[in-house]
Amino acid sequence: MCLTLVISRLKKFRLNEYNSENPILFIQANDPDDACNKAICNLATIIFKQDNSIETIKFVRDLFYDIRIEKVYVPE
Repeated sequence: MCLTLVISRLKKFRLNEYNSENPILFIQANDPDDACNKAICNLATIIFKQDNSIETIKFVRDLFYDIRIEKVYVPE
């Protein structure tokens, strides 16, 4: 996952495993699309547990346009 464009905007939140520009996440999912969705939803959940105001909801919605999933590894 690439958070390079957004990490500076997220300084006020405790991001746990997402607290770097390029976090490596291990997610169990049925397919790559499901894994990407879970990665993004987990980040949103972490942020919303700390602040679920309308401003934060709008902030996160805009933030997701600048987040990229760089690689998905599917074990065989």
